[in-house]
Amino acid sequence: MRDLDPAATAAPDLAAMRVDYGNPLFVPAEEPDLDETWVAGGWEPLLRSWIEQAAGAGVAEPNAMVLATVSLNGPAPRPVARTVLCKGLSPEGVTFYTNYDSAKGGQLAADPYAAASFVWPALARQVHVRGVTERVTPEVTAVYWAARPRESRLGAWASQQSRPVASRADLDRVLAETTARFADVEDIPVPPFWGGYLLRPDEVEFWQGRHGRLHNRIVVRIDGQTTTVERLQP
Repeated sequence: MRDLDPAATAAPDLAAMRVDYGNPLFVPAEEPDLDETWVAGGWEPLLRSWIEQAAGAGVAEPNAMVLATVSLNGPAPRPVARTVLCKGLSPEGVTFYTNYDSAKGGQLAADPYAAASFVWPALARQVHVRGVTERVTPEVTAVYWAARPRESRLGAWASQQSRPVASRADLDRVLAETTARFADVEDIPVPPFWGGYLLRPDEVEFWQGRHGRLHNRIVVRIDGQTTTVERLQP
């Protein structure tokens, strides 16, 4: 076994890792400060614009969001987070799709409140959406399902999401069986255990990185027909 260079194997100094958002290498350093007027037309147009700009900047999975739910299994509630893809955006909220029998599906059935964070470090931007979830209609799910590739449809049928599996070989075997099952089916139907959720926000926070950690934070709060906008300290 060859000797390894100690410098190459040294643990990274996590405490020293820091990005200065005032550095001109960051495009947002040249943009004006985020303020309340940016959400004068509502929260949804700005979030959509930021996703589109992230895509234009070459950010991988610009619609990825960290979804946090509440697990009621155990002696006390605890947060559970994972990354999912936002597949719908409207003034009503953000939409994502999953197996209803998955861990997140069970958690949302027990407690519908959730939070989602979009994070684009390369653009020094974040958006946090917090509120209550509800299942979308079967018709809405069907429209999205029709746009999914065949392989993704087969995977949705094959996977008992979040449940243990003995090996990768077992998972591949189930997929092969599922592929054979639908071999003569041109339009694979939506599984009865699969569909979308709408996260309907009561709070949306926009974050813009700034020099010296004096970031800009603007929060939009929605209470029925009433909307308020506030600046928060970083």
